[in-house]
Amino acid sequence: MGTCTYYAPTEVIFGKDAESQAGALVKKWGGSRVLVHYGGQSAAKSGLLDRVVKSLKDQGLSVFLLGGVVPNPRLTKVREGIALGREKEIDFILAVGGGSVIDSSKAIGYGLANEGDVWDFYAKKRTPQACLPVGAVLTIAAAGSEMSNSSVITNEEGWLKRGCNCDLGRCKFALMNPELTYSLPAYQTASGCTDILMHTLERYFTNEERMDITDELAEGLLRSVVRNARILKDNPRDYDARANVMWSGSLSHNDLTHFGSGRGDWACHQLEHELGGMFDVAHGAGLAAVWGAWARYVCEANLPRFARYARRVWDVAEADDKKASLAGIAATEDFFREIGMPTSLTELGLSPSQEELDTLAWKCSFQDTRTIGDIRKLGLAQIREIYQLAR
Repeated sequence: MGTCTYYAPTEVIFGKDAESQAGALVKKWGGSRVLVHYGGQSAAKSGLLDRVVKSLKDQGLSVFLLGGVVPNPRLTKVREGIALGREKEIDFILAVGGGSVIDSSKAIGYGLANEGDVWDFYAKKRTPQACLPVGAVLTIAAAGSEMSNSSVITNEEGWLKRGCNCDLGRCKFALMNPELTYSLPAYQTASGCTDILMHTLERYFTNEERMDITDELAEGLLRSVVRNARILKDNPRDYDARANVMWSGSLSHNDLTHFGSGRGDWACHQLEHELGGMFDVAHGAGLAAVWGAWARYVCEANLPRFARYARRVWDVAEADDKKASLAGIAATEDFFREIGMPTSLTELGLSPSQEELDTLAWKCSFQDTRTIGDIRKLGLAQIREIYQLAR
């Protein structure tokens, strides 16, 4: 194991009525003119937006609203937020929503704190040098953006879905009330649980040397999410299950589960980003649709790793590593189907043509200029084959 750094500066307030502390925490972090960024109408209809605004105004803060964030958040909305932020002299951004809203808020924060086009940071042309402070009131357990350094934005020009990872964008605080997730549709809950699993699996599957304690943490988190996802399938208002899934979402993406190892594999996320950009699919569902094809394609490059996953997470008793690995992959897909997630592009509702598959692979390989993955390095030809296997 090499030298490691663990950095998770976000202050977390977890539990019932956590959102009532929004005003005090924004004030603590120096905010006075606050942009409240949110998605559709659910935040307003549920009364959450009113409660958050009241909390801010009770602290004497000026409040400005910008809604309309959609899944796979758009660059045009980010630019709208940057323009509004400059006009209103915003000094703090409060995201009220899930990962899409938080990612959009981070992007606005980069745009307000740096000169030039914010897309440069996502196109890897420049690195942010600052970010306006961002806080989050979490309403969806999925992306883990409330504790990660990641932000993913879709550029409608070319429908490119790209990420910017920068510690400057980490949330100053996250207010996490599991009750706020009670009303999520079953599909969205399942998609969120899948995203949480995938954030853990992307770090788990690596050829790098790993610490056993980190593996144990990852495996325990995976088992917990599976167990609680099953509970929520039948009882979506189970507070303890919602709480465990919500906290797992944060732990899955705050770098705890790859401490002592390399960065991870992340091929499935790269594959899904192109699906999300081209077809606007739910992120977790898109990940489920490609994971099995990816896993079968690469598993022989590190059978002991896949076999450990099968035995520790799915209780596979098979002694042969290859048979155990395939059984673990099948068990994962069975679970996805159990909670209503797709395991192929067809089940995702897509019927891409060969030309579209070629375009996906071309974009994912950055026009044949990069490889993805760690378990097995994947170039343009291999990426195309995985998309085809996933059909």
